Amino acid sequence: MEIVSGFGAPLPIKGPSVVTVGFFDGVHLGHRAVLGRTVEVARERGLASVAVTFDRHPREVLTPGKEPRLLTTVERRASLIAETGIDALVVLEFTEGFSRWSAEEFIHRVLVEGLHVERVVMGADFTFGHGAKGNVEMLIEVGPRHGFTFEPVGFLEVDGRRISSSSIRRALSEGDLGWPLCALGRRFVVDGVVVPGAGRGHDLGYPTANLRTWPRLLLPAGGIYAGRAEVDGVRHLAAIDVGTNPTFGVEPLHVEAYLLDFDGDLMGQEMAVEFWARLRDEERFDTPEALVEVMAGDVRRTRELVPPPEGSDG
Repeated sequence: MEIVSGFGAPLPIKGPSVVTVGFFDGVHLGHRAVLGRTVEVARERGLASVAVTFDRHPREVLTPGKEPRLLTTVERRASLIAETGIDALVVLEFTEGFSRWSAEEFIHRVLVEGLHVERVVMGADFTFGHGAKGNVEMLIEVGPRHGFTFEPVGFLEVDGRRISSSSIRRALSEGDLGWPLCALGRRFVVDGVVVPGAGRGHDLGYPTANLRTWPRLLLPAGGIYAGRAEVDGVRHLAAIDVGTNPTFGVEPLHVEAYLLDFDGDLMGQEMAVEFWARLRDEERFDTPEALVEVMAGDVRRTRELVPPPEGSDG
């Protein structure tokens, strides 16, 4: 998949295309249905499939301070979109000026002139353009005048519950990993870089990797989790703490992971932490020894609940 930032760089296609537009936060199963249909139609017609997305959540510009925490970094979002078979991803900078574009201007500049669109495929509830005046009805009406047709993709539900990024965020904020697994079609992952910590884990016999995450990224509800951590393409069992270390005084909410059966230097490396099961709430203990005893139990339960990654010794 080719990735183009805006229209300053050469466009990834020269001829007609099938295009979808969306923010695609989390790239959940509903998004995958839209992206997959875009790829399917493009292949049927011998055209390029293109996804258009934005570098930040639109509400970050439209309603500053009220924008949601995000389920994925831009990089992981692009990687997940690539898995659907999309030929090209166009990432537009969502600025204040861009937010004032009318729906008609977006259609003309992005879809028609920029991507030579022949068919547009979008989720049934997606809106675009100033005042959110671009919608399904408008695309059906104006498409023929611009030489393209439009196909909406309906909502996707699991057991009667509609899949949406907001519903996944709500579940994670409550410590629920079950609904995100169903709605994403994969386990929830937090990406970051390993940075120096207080070193207490090493002193306690459980050295943890402290993760610096993107400030806009959503973290699950505070607590102890079982899961896996991936570094440089290698996966390890991991006991994960999302919390503030109350035993040693309150710190900012953060993620740290103890990698089972691993001995090495992770400082400065990129790490992806995958959440499998919530073990317990984070607690304040009267002594470090009491904390160590409970941490040993967390490690045992992690081994019980999470299968060792293929090729690992754990």
